[in-house]
Amino acid sequence: MKISVLTLGCKVNKYESDAIIGSLEKMDYQVFDGLEKADVYIINTCAVTGEAEKKSRQVIAKCRKLNANAKILVCGCASQNNKLQFEEKGVDFVGGVARKNFIPSYVSMIERGESLQTDAFKAGLPLVFEEGENAKQTRTRAYIKIQDGCNNFCSYCIIPYLRGRSRSRDVESILQEAKALPSFVKEIVLTGINVTDFKVEGKSGLLKLLQQLDSLGKRLRLSSLEETLVDEEFVKNLAELENFCPFFHLSLQSGSEQVLKSMNRKYTPEEFKKSVNIIRKYFKNAGITTDVIVGFPTETDELFDESYNFIKDVGFSGLHIFQYSKRPGTAAARLNDLPSSVKKERAKKLEELDKVLRQRFISQNEKVSVLVEEKEGEFYVGYSKNYIKCHIKSDKDIVGQVVLARIVKPYLEGAEAEILKNK
Repeated sequence: MKISVLTLGCKVNKYESDAIIGSLEKMDYQVFDGLEKADVYIINTCAVTGEAEKKSRQVIAKCRKLNANAKILVCGCASQNNKLQFEEKGVDFVGGVARKNFIPSYVSMIERGESLQTDAFKAGLPLVFEEGENAKQTRTRAYIKIQDGCNNFCSYCIIPYLRGRSRSRDVESILQEAKALPSFVKEIVLTGINVTDFKVEGKSGLLKLLQQLDSLGKRLRLSSLEETLVDEEFVKNLAELENFCPFFHLSLQSGSEQVLKSMNRKYTPEEFKKSVNIIRKYFKNAGITTDVIVGFPTETDELFDESYNFIKDVGFSGLHIFQYSKRPGTAAARLNDLPSSVKKERAKKLEELDKVLRQRFISQNEKVSVLVEEKEGEFYVGYSKNYIKCHIKSDKDIVGQVVLARIVKPYLEGAEAEILKNK
């Protein structure tokens, strides 16, 4: 029986899908990662925006075009948010964010011709971290999920209502997965819904976890962080790690203090800038990227300009720009939405700034250590420790190798580089 697993949304969803794939392969099923003709489709959905939820529904039609008789199982945030939208499409199973690790057993039930009359929502949202099969790893960079859920309740975000409260994975379980990684994996990325909130016995445990993982000899990277964790002691200790990659994705969302308050973010622009300065004190060429939401209901033209100028002053190495999307059920949904034309205009202005900031950051780097991940056309492509996407020409296959390279010039969203030597 052929099974196709499709993933929408974040890296946490991707990790969970890869864990499902790993389980199914151990059960001797033929499994594909992505949309292919199959007997069973497993769709891991996303609901971070209305558009993401729409795409989750549209995937069902694509599956039926490939095989009208296929069985379709749906899980994830979009179905947690509104299971009826998928049940109306006649799929065979609808689950939410909980018990995704049970999905392989549902596939076995399908094969045996048993009915899937399983109320996946009966138990509610998980209160503890749900352990499952380790994710199948196929690339030189491995994601390891260490945390789930979120307690922040930002006024624009629906995820805490869908994923539940923050819960952390057991340290020993994380270490076991990391130690079991294939030899071709050269980098570990710690991921979660809110990695900052990873705790051990009720106290912040991220630094201690990184210190334990450092001895494995693989590059270490964090998927994202909240400014609230970044202080002198934390960053100083990170700088002492041998394998830590100096890249920080710090979620800003707005450079206006007034807008941050209405977003229910727990810091001011000044506090955010202080954290950035601490990072640059210990990591001279750290990559620092951020998320920015434009067109939040309380963002006037003046407050957008304030945010724009703050972002320009900080000098990020890259921006992830999102136009505000109203999500029913959140506090911000009660506010009057701004015209889409205003959002588009502000996003365009920030996109232009993003190009300038990225090229400026790239020009500040000369020699970089690059983990080569794949070949794209004439180039071998990989990321430097500080997360510059490098395009390298080579007569030899260098996929999976770490090379020392010199930045030649900006290229596409990254840089063209040339090998100085293999490390």
